[in-house]
Amino acid sequence: MNLKLEKSWHAVLKEEISKPYIKELKAFLEQEKRDGHVVYPPEPLIFNAFLQTPFDQVKVVIVGQDPYHGEGQAHGLSFSVPHGIPYPPSLKNIFKELKHDVGMSDPKHGCLECWAKQGVLMLNATLTVRKEEPKSHHGRGWEQFTDAVIGKLVEREAPIVFVLWGKSAQEKCRHVKGAHIVLQAAHPSPFSAHSGFFGCRHFSQINAFLQKQGSRLIDWEIGAI
Repeated sequence: MNLKLEKSWHAVLKEEISKPYIKELKAFLEQEKRDGHVVYPPEPLIFNAFLQTPFDQVKVVIVGQDPYHGEGQAHGLSFSVPHGIPYPPSLKNIFKELKHDVGMSDPKHGCLECWAKQGVLMLNATLTVRKEEPKSHHGRGWEQFTDAVIGKLVEREAPIVFVLWGKSAQEKCRHVKGAHIVLQAAHPSPFSAHSGFFGCRHFSQINAFLQKQGSRLIDWEIGAI
């Protein structure tokens, strides 16, 4: 299995991807394939978040947990789904908060690549999952890799907004400090959205911070494309 990073990310993570656990992770994914398991997202999209948002362009990090484990849902961006795929419940709640917070129009689809291209890194803690088996690839090395990704971002001088919804994301980024901004709320899942996600107004807070920094604001509108 070819786990190839976008060039700017490869430059900052080249030592990390040479560590033994990466070889073990590749071997595990190859074994999953040989055993006939369906793994999401498709191999070319495993590093889609890095391809869409190069290292030096990251302004915001939205931390997720697992990729979606339903057919056709995962495409390498946390919370996002490809065009033509119905919104999962968490994404539906994100759109509700966006409408309340910044007056976003009703979206035509659930693909968030337009955010990624503006500097929003949508990073899952674990980058692969077995079909219909949530958390099936936990503890195989992805968490160590994505910890390293967050570590490299924290080392940057330019402040980044870390958006942490739910305990898992908050625990993963507990060491974020310095000039970076941390926004925390409950997870947008239907089980917890009413316990602090709705009304968090993170999207307007992100743009308020970017405005203070003199950075281009994020256009949260999803649109038809």
